[in-house]
Amino acid sequence: MTPFAKSILNWYDAYGRKSLPWQQNKTAYSVWLSEIMLQQTQVATVIPYFERFMERFPTVQALAQAPQDEVLHLWTGLGYYARARNLHKAAQMVVEKHGGEFPQDIEEMNALPGIGRSTAAAVLSSVYQLPHAILDGNVKRTLARHYAVSGWPGQKKVENQLWEFAELNTPKEHVDKYNQAMMDMGAMVCTRSNPKCLLCPVQKSCQAYKQGTPLNYPGKKPKKEKPVKQAWFAMFHHDNEIWLEQRPQTGIWGGLYCFPESTHNNLQTMIDTRGIKDSTILRQETLITFRHTFSHYHLDITPVLFELSAKPDMIMEGTKGLWYNLTQPEQIGLAAPVKQLLDSLPFELMHN
Repeated sequence: MTPFAKSILNWYDAYGRKSLPWQQNKTAYSVWLSEIMLQQTQVATVIPYFERFMERFPTVQALAQAPQDEVLHLWTGLGYYARARNLHKAAQMVVEKHGGEFPQDIEEMNALPGIGRSTAAAVLSSVYQLPHAILDGNVKRTLARHYAVSGWPGQKKVENQLWEFAELNTPKEHVDKYNQAMMDMGAMVCTRSNPKCLLCPVQKSCQAYKQGTPLNYPGKKPKKEKPVKQAWFAMFHHDNEIWLEQRPQTGIWGGLYCFPESTHNNLQTMIDTRGIKDSTILRQETLITFRHTFSHYHLDITPVLFELSAKPDMIMEGTKGLWYNLTQPEQIGLAAPVKQLLDSLPFELMHN
């Protein structure tokens, strides 16, 4: 075991997190679920989602059998929805191809949808103590600083260097504790903007600390100005219901329910194709434009509310939609801005 690994394990015994929900009564299923949720999301945000999922889907079989709409509904608000779709697909593959047991071979684990090398290693090391190195964002930061690895970890060359250091230090024994310790180090000590170097167990051998430049590592992603796109949401409202349509499985908000959307402000085609007669539109009001930001661009959304005197048939080829009851909402996955608008809709209706 390297001196680095020894120091990290000693620190973990004294200070590491040991009472997180997915650390209790560990199974491959519960640890895998937590790892997928923790991708690009903080522990405090994940805990209530994890607990709700485990209560509703206590086994991989229960998750595999659930309708996708219900899975997306429980995921609403956690973001990066491809994770939820892949989670559902992976559960079905585990049941169909692996008899309901997660494979212990890292290549087979890695082949499941939504699971990369690091996530596969995290599950296998945590549950079965198999000596596989992990490299999530927290670990990348800790290793980049300790070994003064310059450059952005999104570049293959830099990532490969970090994998080498991860492999070098991952011990054969207590690998479950070590990998958890490395995640805790990045979350609690070697933090992004205010690292607590004086509390760090490997401070003496840390190259970035010796240089006095821990914030220089890891290198920043090259900045690119995010483009701005426009969208208009048509909110067709009748009585206590509002019309929502399921988006295609691929692309943004895949599989989630959303208002009919247009890239320009002339919504007449959208009205006509849904069989809405102009004579049934009691009122049309353009609401305040707001911005929703994705990782690659900003989306400026302008909602337009249509108050209808009669409910149209809404028959369209290849589109799944529903009249969403505002007082008894369906259990479906909603895009975040849609949920935001639905929550504020009673206020809009009351003040008009």
